[in-house]
Amino acid sequence: QLQLVESGGGLVQPGGSLRLSCAASGFTLNDYAIGWFRQAPGKEREGVSCISKLGNSTKYADSVKGRFTVSRDNAKNTVYLQINSLKPEDTAIYYCAARRTLLRLCSLSPNYDNWGQGTQVTVSS
Repeated sequence: QLQLVESGGGLVQPGGSLRLSCAASGFTLNDYAIGWFRQAPGKEREGVSCISKLGNSTKYADSVKGRFTVSRDNAKNTVYLQINSLKPEDTAIYYCAARRTLLRLCSLSPNYDNWGQGTQVTVSS
């Protein structure tokens, strides 16, 4: 069974940092673009960041640009999202998603094939 499992969320004060992980099992990530999405209660799902299958192309939503960094370690079958300078509006469930693609691109649109269960990030003082 193909699975993605997010981890690393938690409660953090404004200005703090976390590193979220997305670990794959049942398949290898080297042929997959990976997207990070978040969703707060009552809000639409938002594409936060993505990384291409080779890791040489990344995208960020304007709301997180300069604060979040996505990376991947295909040898560990894991993708990371470093989230810094956190604000209360960053509070959400964060999901990773995988899409097999022949393109050396990634997208912040939710057209991905496999999704994790999410990890909660809460930014509060």
